[in-house]
Amino acid sequence: MKRSQIKRRPLADTVLSSLEPEAKEYRELDGNGLYFRVKPDGSKSWQLRYKRPDGKWSWIGLGGHPETSGSLAREKAEQLRADAAAGKNPIASKREREQQALEAANSTFEALALEWHAAKRPNWTEGTATRVLGTLKKNVFPIFGKRSYVSITPMEWLEFLRDLEKTGIIEQTGRIRAICREVYDLALVTGRADHNPLESLHKHLATRKATNYPHVSQDELPALLRAIRNYPHADDVRLGLFLLSRLAVRPGELREARWEEIDLDKALWTIPAHRMKRRREHVVPLPKQAIEALQQLHKLTGYQPLVFPGRSDKTAPRSNTVFVMALRRLGYQGRQTGHGFRHIASTILNEHGFNADHIEAQLSHVKEGVAGVYNKAQYIKQRRHMMQWYADHLEALERGNVVELEHARRA
Repeated sequence: MKRSQIKRRPLADTVLSSLEPEAKEYRELDGNGLYFRVKPDGSKSWQLRYKRPDGKWSWIGLGGHPETSGSLAREKAEQLRADAAAGKNPIASKREREQQALEAANSTFEALALEWHAAKRPNWTEGTATRVLGTLKKNVFPIFGKRSYVSITPMEWLEFLRDLEKTGIIEQTGRIRAICREVYDLALVTGRADHNPLESLHKHLATRKATNYPHVSQDELPALLRAIRNYPHADDVRLGLFLLSRLAVRPGELREARWEEIDLDKALWTIPAHRMKRRREHVVPLPKQAIEALQQLHKLTGYQPLVFPGRSDKTAPRSNTVFVMALRRLGYQGRQTGHGFRHIASTILNEHGFNADHIEAQLSHVKEGVAGVYNKAQYIKQRRHMMQWYADHLEALERGNVVELEHARRA
């Protein structure tokens, strides 16, 4: 609308939104020294005309529209008029309020948690960073995100965590508590808090005995291997399940694999540090069965950087549920997971007498400290022999003609 059509003041919100720009900037009085400014480019803002202590009139901006509504602009104007009447400088008062608002925003639990997340992210895989942030956004921020972190009491945290436990997610509750405790540790070491309200809460929360990822028994393993071989759906998923069963890698490591990491001639797969759980480069020897599977995969996806590109977005890997859903389709829901193949490999290799250090190196399990100084190609010769034996053993299980031999002890 044109400003000549304004019929009453203060200006209604509909008037503020519909006022049309003109060739020159203009201001329309809202009331009591508060004006609504409209520029030729259509941008709109609020200004207050006030008298300075020296008696001269001046202008002070109160924010743009529509970010600053009419009611908010009038509230700000009233505060500044009161400051001026008390002999204060309205500009200085405005800056002080803005600084206080900024400090309040930066002292929220959400702000602290995002700062902690940004600091930790370089040491995490992309999947871990996404999961942690998603957990905070889903479970914690809706309750405590806008609260000042120093104002949240241990009792409030305890009640919050107990409410989570009541939903049955005991293990996830423990992870949430650990995340939030680390967030407060950041405030402690940077001098912004003098205690951690989550420090001893684990003593008053439920615990659940750790369990391994679901996996079939050794008696059930041959049937599972045959089911994988005959998986009737996507060929890349079938081959992915085959590789998971033979290589004992984590599902995410395989799902996000890139062809540039794999040297078929040398029969080695080098997983870069940023994709490993412990941020250490890891070399996986490839038995001949894995080489054959990768050669088949290369015919399907070799034109893409990713070994398992997504269906709709070829620049992103397959969904993180692709393998567990495939196992579900085969009838193994709750009985076998992609991660469970690692447990199966560890059990079989240990039972057949292979060196525990070689097995742990294959699983990329590394001790902390000096004892765990890591060599990315640790025991590579021994692991080549071990994983070829394992692939041959699974092949024999699948065919139903296993002959137990002392392979490992002669290695």
